[in-house]
Amino acid sequence: MTETTIGVVGTGLMGRPMVEQLLAAGCRVVIAARTAAAADPLVAAGATRAASVAELAASADSVVLALPSGTEVASVLDQLLDAPGRRVELVVDTSTIHPDEARRCHRLAAGHGVAVVDAPVSGGPIAVAERTLSVMAGGEEPALSRAEAVLAPFTGRFVRCGGPGAGQVAKACNQLVVAASIEVVAEALVLARAAGVDPASVRQALLGGYAASRVLELHGGRMLAGDFVPGGKARLQLKDIGIVRSLADALGLPLTAFDAAAARFDALVAGGHGDLDQTAVVTVLEDLAGVRVRPADPA
Repeated sequence: MTETTIGVVGTGLMGRPMVEQLLAAGCRVVIAARTAAAADPLVAAGATRAASVAELAASADSVVLALPSGTEVASVLDQLLDAPGRRVELVVDTSTIHPDEARRCHRLAAGHGVAVVDAPVSGGPIAVAERTLSVMAGGEEPALSRAEAVLAPFTGRFVRCGGPGAGQVAKACNQLVVAASIEVVAEALVLARAAGVDPASVRQALLGGYAASRVLELHGGRMLAGDFVPGGKARLQLKDIGIVRSLADALGLPLTAFDAAAARFDALVAGGHGDLDQTAVVTVLEDLAGVRVRPADPA
């Protein structure tokens, strides 16, 4: 991919490390960033900053989107497709949006001769930095193969899930499992504390058996440390929960365990903590139980 120019729109928690890894791999990268604070470190590392999405579209062959909502994805796609002198032939959308929104993007872009791959990801900024990010891709060949090459500098697993929208269905399934797992891990740690047993010791014991998981390892550790600096913001998890709910409701499927977890995230965000990491959901359970698994606040 070093012979092409890759555009990146969205330089937040996920987009920024993606740009860094693309640059480290020797790719030519042009970014569209809202603020100088977001752009300057990436420009210093070798990226070029476009003045607008339209300018980016005139200089990039492929574009990676890392945006927080379907509304923003649709807006940026419109700007890309309508840009004078557009060079873009492929849009790889790593955002998490509703499958129906993804399919609309595919249809709209196809009418302009541009291929789209919905390629939502799992693993967070840590996985990008470690080049182990998991990608769930939906689209048609040869766009899928081209998208895999574009994302290769930070991807550990690229799975073709099916046609347009299939990647977003897979991501909804992923978020169902993740949200429910975070809730269950938080419940386990609070239960241990309420029963008078050190939750850190319980977590270590669980990591050696069938209860072991990436969520228990990473998110459980953050809960115990009270480290809620966002790797994945709670309000974005709640947005993803809305996608899962919408998809399940349309299919008439009950999601009993997921609904219980969703209610905790509802409470966390309603309490004004939507910009904390999603692991802060443990604080809702702590309040309900009247115990604390995190370190005590300094006196």
